[in-house]
Amino acid sequence: MNERLKKLRKTLDLTQQEFSDKIGIKRNTMAQYEIGRNEPIEAVIVSICREFNVNEDWLRNGSGDMFLPVDRNADIAKLTKQLLNEETDSFKNRFVSMLANLNAEEWEFLEKKAQELCYKEGIKE
Repeated sequence: MNERLKKLRKTLDLTQQEFSDKIGIKRNTMAQYEIGRNEPIEAVIVSICREFNVNEDWLRNGSGDMFLPVDRNADIAKLTKQLLNEETDSFKNRFVSMLANLNAEEWEFLEKKAQELCYKEGIKE
């Protein structure tokens, strides 16, 4: 599990301190997990999986994908949580507020522009 923990942290582009802070453990504890000296307790495993949307089977056994699939509602809930924790004048909050006030024609225009941008960048929807 130690190698998978390290791989997960690096995939998330987090330092040991940043990773540890997010799950409520000390940096040294994370370092001990990564070198294989200690194994995380059940509560830490659950916390890692919940915080980072990690597939528990992958974390424990290396089977399956690293991350669980995310549905649209989970994405919206995550964004909402982030917005509530940010300054009210952050770009994200201002942008979402602007979206909340669009009329039908403006939504259609925005959808068309997003499709054009995706096509231009070669992104599949």
